[in-house]
Amino acid sequence: MAADDFEQETPSGMSRRLALRGAAVAGVGIPFLAACGGDDDDAPPEASGGGELTTTADIPEGGGAIFEDEGVVVTQPAAGEFKGFTNICTHQGCPVADVTDTINCSCHGSMFSLADGSPQGGPATSALAEVAISVDGDSISLA
Repeated sequence: MAADDFEQETPSGMSRRLALRGAAVAGVGIPFLAACGGDDDDAPPEASGGGELTTTADIPEGGGAIFEDEGVVVTQPAAGEFKGFTNICTHQGCPVADVTDTINCSCHGSMFSLADGSPQGGPATSALAEVAISVDGDSISLA
């Protein structure tokens, strides 16, 4: 194909060269957007009740634990007070990595409150979503 063939206008008035360039840019951008975006498979699982998730003794006061398979973080911000949050950071959807005196995302450094999931530092500006849990004696389950 000759170079002049690319300069011919399409019915919309756009050159073939410009149309091909746009298609190439779109083709490169689509995988990037798919990697950054989310779909329902990336969403945290719905809490649906079930067996014991953990025990109260396994959740340290002023700390917490991450349950990756269930998509939940359980914290104990004060003695005998247990909270559940999604384990997915609100900044860019990375799973949180650990729990110290905050819930921490290692992707970009966001930190969240043990008490209410609100952002305490880093780029995240939204709180972690609450996940309903139930405490029955020393057993903690998804509600």
